Amino acid sequence: MRPSSPSPALPVDLAEARRVAVEAAEAAGALLRARMEEPLEVRLKGTDGDVVTELDTAAEELILGRLRAVYPGHRIIAEESGVLAAEDGGSTADLVWLVDPLDGTNNVAIGMPVYAVGLALCARAEPVLGVVHDPVTGRTWSAVRGQGALGPDGAPLTLAEHPRPGREKNPVLAWTQGHQVQAGDSAAFALRSALEIRCARMLQLWAPLVGWTMLARGDIDGIVGYLPEIVDLPAGALLAAEAGVELRRLDGAPYTLEIDRPPSELGFVAARPELLGRLLETTDKALNSLTQDAHIHLAW
Repeated sequence: MRPSSPSPALPVDLAEARRVAVEAAEAAGALLRARMEEPLEVRLKGTDGDVVTELDTAAEELILGRLRAVYPGHRIIAEESGVLAAEDGGSTADLVWLVDPLDGTNNVAIGMPVYAVGLALCARAEPVLGVVHDPVTGRTWSAVRGQGALGPDGAPLTLAEHPRPGREKNPVLAWTQGHQVQAGDSAAFALRSALEIRCARMLQLWAPLVGWTMLARGDIDGIVGYLPEIVDLPAGALLAAEAGVELRRLDGAPYTLEIDRPPSELGFVAARPELLGRLLETTDKALNSLTQDAHIHLAW
């Protein structure tokens, strides 16, 4: 996945959609920031250790209301509400919004202010618009397919030509994995172990959208994702790609982000172009070392 050509003609004005998404994300961020000091009721969600709070649902309701008011013909996939059909019968049902109202709920639940709000608009299963808002700093980043990425000040966001000093051979990486990954997952262990000995530091933020903005800005040098969550992936990946980051599958094959694919087909390596080859060599060796055991399922 690389910065791509402009999207073919769509039944939506992407500039207007960007404005709507940015305003919705920032309004949700203001709600989260204002209520962050309130006592939280944390509830388990599913059986994979994920959690949800009333902040998640309140922020999601705000965003959904704004999207429905402007785009009743679009479908929505929201972190808490799931799949929502178009309200007008689906006149533009091939357009789908993905909404993560609070990416980093597990962090918030323990009082750690590392979280973000993310929205993506997908056309024919591929992202054409992505917005990420950081309520802690009040900053927002956005990207439209084929038109580049924008930073908080509205200026173009482009990956610096060179990594930060000292990082050419000692990159700083982030790791992300879906909640379905179990503690004994051999592929996850092999990948993480191989990467950790080849980098200066590997972050596990539990808020992937924060990691994507860091990568797009050049604060970190790469992200590796294993069985990633689909709701937050398109906004962050599009933002990074439009800023100049390159993405590949874990085995080095070309990466196409399509939201109708299962998590097992969405694992990725995203990095600065000059670092990508080294990371892919590492992930490929780690995965190949496991193929000797026919009982291990590799999600790559």
